[in-house]
Amino acid sequence: MKQDFKDMLGRTMRDLRISVTDRCNFRCPYCMPSEIYGERYNFLPKPEILTFEEIIRLTKVFVGMGVGKVRLTGGEPLIRKNIEELVEGISSIPGVEDLTLTTNGFLLADKAEALKKAGLHRITVSLDSIDPAIFKRMNGRGYGPDKVLEGIRAAETVGLTPVKVNAVVQKGVNDGGILELARYFRDTSVILRFIEYMDVGNLNKWNSDDVVLASDIVNLIDQEMPLKPLTSNYGGEVASRYGYKDGTGEIGMISSISQPFCGDCTRARISTDGKLITCLFATNGTDLRALLRDGCTDQEVEKAIANVWTKRTDRYSEERAYGTKKFDSRKKIEMYQIGG
Repeated sequence: MKQDFKDMLGRTMRDLRISVTDRCNFRCPYCMPSEIYGERYNFLPKPEILTFEEIIRLTKVFVGMGVGKVRLTGGEPLIRKNIEELVEGISSIPGVEDLTLTTNGFLLADKAEALKKAGLHRITVSLDSIDPAIFKRMNGRGYGPDKVLEGIRAAETVGLTPVKVNAVVQKGVNDGGILELARYFRDTSVILRFIEYMDVGNLNKWNSDDVVLASDIVNLIDQEMPLKPLTSNYGGEVASRYGYKDGTGEIGMISSISQPFCGDCTRARISTDGKLITCLFATNGTDLRALLRDGCTDQEVEKAIANVWTKRTDRYSEERAYGTKKFDSRKKIEMYQIGG
């Protein structure tokens, strides 16, 4: 029987998110702007990145501590060579109840079948716009959305379902395409989720004036396509669920700015170089890679993880929202190092 590890606020560790690479084939301005992450930028050298064997070993330890949901992220995880081998290794771990992957979808059409055969359960695709001009500007590479949409269809075909599509909404950038996105996915089995623009990392020049509130998005869609609230699928679900009243589909709202959900956070994160991160907005982490490579036993690794989690007090979004604490934004870990 799995043991429950609770932090100082009574939150149990249930989810593990693993960044398998810090590299990406996009250069989205709010995550990895091209003026900084250009051709000469030095990403982590291979020896500093966790190997598949190390990731699988860590996952086994976390599952033994109560984790049931595992998500692979990046960077862009599909550019990690032979990623399906890692998926197969994790999917074979007893106790992994839900194995998912978040991708920009550009390589998904070619990878979907192999990922499904390897044991991946579901997929989440980041897609901020289906307007070609806006999408080209937002991915920083001039790519159109066609390959991403093809990848979504491929994921549906092979059964990586339900496919979820995440759209980060920025005022004055892509907020004019909210209804277009909703219309596109309304009559499909895809669950579209709108995300309030967050102050993750240090490079996106975040300003609260650029945030489009989830409540405003709901009201906008509801005027054309009436919505009704749906109950949560499980405790700690980050998205508020809405269904179309005519029964043609579902959307979600992730409102970490206007309605922080720190109180239900059950997520631990592993960075590309093997650090345990206990908050998306953290400034540092605990080096688990060093423990693995120094010959520590699984029991010793588990003890180190438990020591971090049971002392965890992170609730950045609540503290930011309520103005109870000031933060040095220059020190926050970047999004591409720990995923979403």
